[in-house]
Amino acid sequence: MASFPKKLSKKLEDRRGSNALRSLPVQQHLIDFSSNDYLGFAKNTAIFEGAVALLVDKNLRLNGATGSRLISGNYDLYTEVEDRIANFHATATALVFNSGYDANVGFFSAIPQRGDYIFYDEYIHASIRDGIALSTAKGYKFKHNNVKDLQRVISRVLELEKHQGIDVEVYVVTESVFSMDGDSPDLVAFANFCERHKLRFVVDEAHALGIFGKEGKGLVAELNIAHQVFAQIVTFGKGMGCHGAAILGSVQLKEYLVNFSRSFIYTTGLPPHSLATIYLAYQELATSASISRLKNNIKYFKNQLENLELKEYFIESNSAIQCCVISGNEKVKNLASVLQNNNFGIKAILSPTVAKGQERLRFCLHSYNTKEEIFDVLTVLKKLMH
Repeated sequence: MASFPKKLSKKLEDRRGSNALRSLPVQQHLIDFSSNDYLGFAKNTAIFEGAVALLVDKNLRLNGATGSRLISGNYDLYTEVEDRIANFHATATALVFNSGYDANVGFFSAIPQRGDYIFYDEYIHASIRDGIALSTAKGYKFKHNNVKDLQRVISRVLELEKHQGIDVEVYVVTESVFSMDGDSPDLVAFANFCERHKLRFVVDEAHALGIFGKEGKGLVAELNIAHQVFAQIVTFGKGMGCHGAAILGSVQLKEYLVNFSRSFIYTTGLPPHSLATIYLAYQELATSASISRLKNNIKYFKNQLENLELKEYFIESNSAIQCCVISGNEKVKNLASVLQNNNFGIKAILSPTVAKGQERLRFCLHSYNTKEEIFDVLTVLKKLMH
């Protein structure tokens, strides 16, 4: 076997030396406080059995799509699923991508053009950053959830670089719920700012779908700002418990992405079972009691933070993501290990995934967590923190 490159070996050693080396975990079947399956849909037998029945009913006995959607993989179920998604979210169209990563890379590498600008929250997801890096547009970050800083950065940049006679588009992107903090921006303020200055507002709803809004439609729907949003990205690997993603927007946006988004064009389509599962997950979302159970658990968790005097360690969040900041990779890994030894599936989030000094224990709450489990895990945490 050929030797491994020295530069790469050194990077691995550097990461090992900072106690931040990643490895694939062995599934331990602990009490789940780490997965993104907020509503328990990944384990939902009605969705699983319904998806199988749908495929049988449509005689779609295929293990794969057979090709990209532009070649041979665009079977009829794709149209039905995209119509269902668009109707559910009350948008003109939906375009399904193979994952949230593909959707974000595909959107930001294709839509903003040379001479355009992208302004993004400093905590934005890595998939969006990667899409911006592939774009010919210029990207600038603004302070987390800070619309005033967004205004300051835009004013500074557009004063420095004036483009006369060129039709410049400005895109502003944020998440409705941030994956590492669980917090949310003032989306109404951002939407109003973008509308006032004729900016294109893009919202990633990955961690809001299934949690916020009527029937779990997300924060954009809950706040009634969809008409002010150029594009929404929804992903199905979290609250929906399955796989894939969709970009919601206008007919022209969908047409453009089909023609120019490389992560959409140059990949095999999703297998029929993935599409059937998305279809059934949306059907379940419209009637499920899991959303109210999850909201009750979030409320109970936050009340216990107050009762156990733990609130000061946690980032303020109304979402299913609750984060306890504990500085230092080694310290937070040790605390996570103790919690795991007590049968609680808690993951440590290390730098460089988060900024150095902002390492944390990330609690993901679910509709199926019991109040006893929540109380017990926070009681153990209190003993470790004091």
